[in-house]
Amino acid sequence: MTTTKDDLVTDATTAPRRDITAWIGLVLRLIVGAVMLWAGITKAMNLSETQMATRAFQILPYELAGAWGLVMPFVEILVGALLVVGLFVRPAAIVAGLLMVAFIIGIISVWVRGISIDCGCFGGGGTTKEPAYPMELARDIALFACCAWLILKPRTKFDLDSKLWG
Repeated sequence: MTTTKDDLVTDATTAPRRDITAWIGLVLRLIVGAVMLWAGITKAMNLSETQMATRAFQILPYELAGAWGLVMPFVEILVGALLVVGLFVRPAAIVAGLLMVAFIIGIISVWVRGISIDCGCFGGGGTTKEPAYPMELARDIALFACCAWLILKPRTKFDLDSKLWG
């Protein structure tokens, strides 16, 4: 197969874009991964408080909210760890993105219903006099956008997926 001048120009112009995309992906992967790890670890350190925070949203039935409060921190830790090391990036980003959608819906739900709670996103939670709903929504929407990028472009710099699967 012969290489034409057009092939060389295309390769020369697309290679830097692919490289920048991979670096952006690395940054986003590390941001989402670190946030998920931090959130999961702080919640796992006090599971009864996490259950209380989950129940404070008054969305799920009491027992189901309690069960989710026990499981959620470990899901966040697993997803965060996978993203940090770059293993199963797309599936991990899908799970993280779905969690962000659930968190966004939960925050909007309590805000609309006039329930004043601390989301418990990084431990703690329960009733509060001054909820920070706009900031919490902005954070979760930004994290969702990061997840969307990673779902569409899961290959990043220094990911294990590229090393293992090519």
